[in-house]
Amino acid sequence: MRIALIGYGAMGQLVATEARNAGDEIGVTFSSRDAARSISELSTELRGHDVAIDFSVAGGVLKNIEACARSGVALVEGTTGWNALESEARRLISEHHGALVYGANFSIGVNVFYRMVANASSLFASIDRYDPFIEEAHHSRKRDAPSGTALRLRALMNERLEREVPIASTRAGYIPGTHRVGFDSAADQITLTHTARSREGFAAGALLAARWILERKGMYEFTEVIDEILNGRPETSAKT
Repeated sequence: MRIALIGYGAMGQLVATEARNAGDEIGVTFSSRDAARSISELSTELRGHDVAIDFSVAGGVLKNIEACARSGVALVEGTTGWNALESEARRLISEHHGALVYGANFSIGVNVFYRMVANASSLFASIDRYDPFIEEAHHSRKRDAPSGTALRLRALMNERLEREVPIASTRAGYIPGTHRVGFDSAADQITLTHTARSREGFAAGALLAARWILERKGMYEFTEVIDEILNGRPETSAKT
């Protein structure tokens, strides 16, 4: 694959390293200095790439989506904090016949964790004595709180439990990304925890998504990529 990178901070650089190790080519890279560039300028430089991977900032997501869609380049959107813009993103992908995979978390382990939490929530759905909760903690540099992963976990739990699940967020020091889901009662407490040890898992997931989206059109969640792998069957439709 020939990959364009949007955002060349710690994640962008790690994706570049992992991609080159896998034999992929890194083409253009956009950093924060390119934030003021127009959609037309971005589209011109993106042409000729197979896919773009975006780990930048929420404020630039719609511009990046439109630039990629206009240039015929599939996009893996790893930026978080833009949930409120999803309907506009879907419109842009549909209008320009683009291809997009997005996710609150591109860790393969986290996406298996989603399934575990969904299954646990279904088990507790008919048991009133347990109160569900979510706790998440990250390093002090993380901008959004609650994390996109915590919001995704809450959506999965709310859907099955038919109640609003509270989230507690911590931002301090160098804490690795940690998400803890619990079910608490007077008699006992059951918890499920995912702790990220490094960023390599996010880079591996983003590259997996990049290969998956190449021959597709439409807008997909990364959970659909994982579902296809775990279920061993191709997806036949996109959510646009």
